[in-house]
Amino acid sequence: MQFIMLKLLGWNVNGIRAVEKKGFLDWLAKESPDILCVQETKAHPDQLSPQLTEPAGYHAYWNSACRKGYSGVAVFTKEKPVSSRTGFDVPRFDEEGRVVELEFPQFTLLNIYFPNGKSGSERLQYKMDFYDETLKYIRRLREKGKSLIITGDVNTAHKPIDLKHPKANETISGFLPAERTWIDALTSYGYIDTLREFRAEPDLYTWWDLRTGARKRNVGWRIDYFYISKDLRPSLKDAFILPDVMGSDHCPVGILMELEARNHALQGISDRGAQNALS
Repeated sequence: MQFIMLKLLGWNVNGIRAVEKKGFLDWLAKESPDILCVQETKAHPDQLSPQLTEPAGYHAYWNSACRKGYSGVAVFTKEKPVSSRTGFDVPRFDEEGRVVELEFPQFTLLNIYFPNGKSGSERLQYKMDFYDETLKYIRRLREKGKSLIITGDVNTAHKPIDLKHPKANETISGFLPAERTWIDALTSYGYIDTLREFRAEPDLYTWWDLRTGARKRNVGWRIDYFYISKDLRPSLKDAFILPDVMGSDHCPVGILMELEARNHALQGISDRGAQNALS
């Protein structure tokens, strides 16, 4: 039996055209993840350069919002998936371009940009409804026997350890009891917060308010996650954040998965790629 090490990264880029000007493609080539999931692309593919629409060495899958310059997600993957789809088949959610789903032989990947609820009660309710729809959707996938990797900007810090000033933010969307209870529900269904499997210390953040210079002081929030279904836990070898990567108000997050090679595409991943995954 042959195994391969896969490196998966996720990053809210806060505008993919803006981050391209800050060296995104050079960073991608250097980091060389097997799969990169980006959120908040704020662009349609026809607005982008060919180099960005489908970076060299990657298959690209985009889901853009109907409203231009808003929301959007994309996945770049070295291995072509078995199938791909976008959205939940719920028009009020799908029009905002928040989900790309890719099926691989060993797992199904969901890249999700969850709504922000800070602009008012209507958007907070939309966020909570989207949360509920996510749970329904992944439950259906699990009932079909799918092993799941879920990544994205969840727009909520789960526990007090996940933000610098929890007490001051208890009434702010992003740390409301109802939002945190949703993550409790997610984990109660057996989904694992991968970073906390390896890192228990505080001050591990993925988003900082750039307007206040919070990043220099590491006054942040951990709102970007990789979750896996519990059946994938034996394959999880590491989880991490990359706080030194600039270009957005978020930083990338990642995991390493050691998985059985079940098709020619996986078996063809080079030794160099495996070494990159471990670097």
